[in-house]
Amino acid sequence: MAVASINMPRAKRSALELRRVAFSAAGWVACGIALFMVIGPLLDVVWVVASRGISAFSIGLFTTVTNGTGGGLANAISGTLILSAGALLIAVPIGVGAGIYLSEYGNNKIGNTIRFLSDVLTGTPSIVLGYFSYIVFVTGLGWQFSALAGSITLAILIVPYLARISELALRQVPISMREAAFALGANDPVVVFKVVLPGALSGVITGVLLALAISVGETAPLIYTAGWSNYMWNGQLTHSPIGYLTYVIWSFINQPSDESHALAFAAAFIVMLVVLCINIGVRLVVKRTRFV
Repeated sequence: MAVASINMPRAKRSALELRRVAFSAAGWVACGIALFMVIGPLLDVVWVVASRGISAFSIGLFTTVTNGTGGGLANAISGTLILSAGALLIAVPIGVGAGIYLSEYGNNKIGNTIRFLSDVLTGTPSIVLGYFSYIVFVTGLGWQFSALAGSITLAILIVPYLARISELALRQVPISMREAAFALGANDPVVVFKVVLPGALSGVITGVLLALAISVGETAPLIYTAGWSNYMWNGQLTHSPIGYLTYVIWSFINQPSDESHALAFAAAFIVMLVVLCINIGVRLVVKRTRFV
């Protein structure tokens, strides 16, 4: 082939090179257009939310509660923190525990069943989980709209993500580390919690941070379970609704007043900042894992 290309007439070689350059240029142009189509709307959304959200920032936004469709976001910010923290408290032990089982002992029918159900739950729309929790917790158990019902619903939502990410992280730990620990006389709990889990800690933390980002940005399941409150959380787990930022975004943007729109954009900007910080944390954890 090389000899044939060398013996090819110069005019024909020039035509082939010109065609190659034209195809390469067309490919780069197509990639640039595709990149612009992806980044353009994202930058537009970020710019609109950031510009209108920052303009609504003030000290009162973080120190006062909502009053109708006005006021501040103190109750919504604290409620989001409470709901996400409660979801993590419930979901992390269950999800990481399931990941440990799937990684260390899950090569059987039970493990395959858990993986299948986890994948199904991951693909279930969050509003379906909200409606399920409404029937079970809000009306069935009589908890009414409450922080506990909302936290449990968010926990159900993020457990499958934690389980699968934890399993993948634990499987990255070399088998030789397990064999060395067993050779030194360690039993299963010692191997899992003193050798395998510390070795996969960065991956597990990544899963926890991603689960936190998912819980912060959810709206649909909380509408059915947490309700909404214009007041700060009173400490009751049940029979007391609670505010959260995504409700402000969903509800206040449909109100006719400029004040409610400002609150909606401020809430959206806060949520966007929180998710951005979480994703930066994930990147830092992954980067540290690569170079350690």
